[in-house]
Amino acid sequence: MREELPAVAGARIAGIRSSGTWGSSLTCGEFAAVRSAGFEPVGQVFGAAVYAAGAASGPSCPAAGGSAGGGTPGGSAARAQGRGGAAFFGPLVQAMYEARHTAIGRMTAECARLGGHGVVGVRLSRGTFPLGGLEFTAIGTAVRAPGAACGRQEPFTSDLSGQDFAKLITAGWVPAGLALGISIGSWHDDRTTTRQARWGSGNAEVTGWTELVNQVRHDARRQLESDVQRLGAEGVVIAAMQLRVSQRDCPVSVGRRDHIAEATLIGTAIASFSRPGLGDTQPALSVMPIGPRRHQHP
Repeated sequence: MREELPAVAGARIAGIRSSGTWGSSLTCGEFAAVRSAGFEPVGQVFGAAVYAAGAASGPSCPAAGGSAGGGTPGGSAARAQGRGGAAFFGPLVQAMYEARHTAIGRMTAECARLGGHGVVGVRLSRGTFPLGGLEFTAIGTAVRAPGAACGRQEPFTSDLSGQDFAKLITAGWVPAGLALGISIGSWHDDRTTTRQARWGSGNAEVTGWTELVNQVRHDARRQLESDVQRLGAEGVVIAAMQLRVSQRDCPVSVGRRDHIAEATLIGTAIASFSRPGLGDTQPALSVMPIGPRRHQHP
């Protein structure tokens, strides 16, 4: 289902179409690469969404073995939850997905209005909104292949640069869409973690924090793979791997702290469109000397 454009975005797109000109966020090199792959820009497209997504907080310790408001914090295992996870972080992670997909959906809706087949060079960002909540944005350049019908298929999205997009097309692959993997995990700083992290303990591993970051990254990868399957792609080219870590006072154990880690993976899901065997049947390249011709004597 195609995302409906806000009124101001619809007016902007109508102005672009009536002007007969286009803008882009491509560099000169990217523009030349996109043209060499048989595509042309049709305009810069943008999508945004503001969500009242709060921080990872709540009335209970996320690593506690008990229920909300009770139980004894265990700290012996990290808790990582992706989309659909129950209990503590599930609703927050789901909101993160919805916000990003809403921004991407509005961006692709602008692309479709301009007659584009896809969006390249997509940049996703997240920032604090002045009035509260978080703002999610997506910006890129809509492109189309001249002579190809638009059809009813949703435009593709890709965060690859213009040069990498051209290389992908030339190699017989096409972007299927942006794939996301998001996971939020927590670790309760028990006595062992506190002792290992204490100043003066020497250059030693803090095993609890290691387990935390490994768990959230692993879970984010599983969420990314699920997104690739949803798009019907064969693989993914990962462009960004982000990890945010924060801490708070544990709401269950006085004097203890909880560490919250958020892992985000963003990549372009790709699928092959070339037929088997075509890669070995490229036309021969003729080479002629352009320097002074040398005369050969018998």
